Amino acid sequence: MSFFLPKLTSKKDIDEVIKSVAEKVLVLRFGRDDDLVCLQLDEILSKTAHDLSNMASIYIVDVDKAPIYTRYFDISYIPSTVFFFNGQHMKVDYGSPDHTKFVGSFKTKQDFIDLIEVIYRGAMRGKMIVQSPIDPQNVPKYDLLYHGI
Repeated sequence: MSFFLPKLTSKKDIDEVIKSVAEKVLVLRFGRDDDLVCLQLDEILSKTAHDLSNMASIYIVDVDKAPIYTRYFDISYIPSTVFFFNGQHMKVDYGSPDHTKFVGSFKTKQDFIDLIEVIYRGAMRGKMIVQSPIDPQNVPKYDLLYHGI
């Protein structure tokens, strides 16, 4: 399904998109095209891209082709989804220790739509962190690698 979504293949492409997408939520899905969970997430993203076109722009980033951003956002689990608004990194409190990205796939299309709407409304009000509308049972659980250091 990722062939329906635009791909960013270099740091320059990613920088340009972050700078140029205005008044919309920028969604960057970091992962690999051959990963089953990434494909599951890509299906949700591609099915909602048209419905959310007034609020969000969605792009696919291959972790192997953008190692600088992979390290910068500490992408150690894929897929990981990062959000921006007007060039600013948006953080979301999912009830997990990491507010910088969503790790894993969304359970339903509606979970993703609700999250984009909350990020968009919060960003329009000047907030840099918003509370996730997703049911905590639908948020994948994982341990941070640096926990306890």
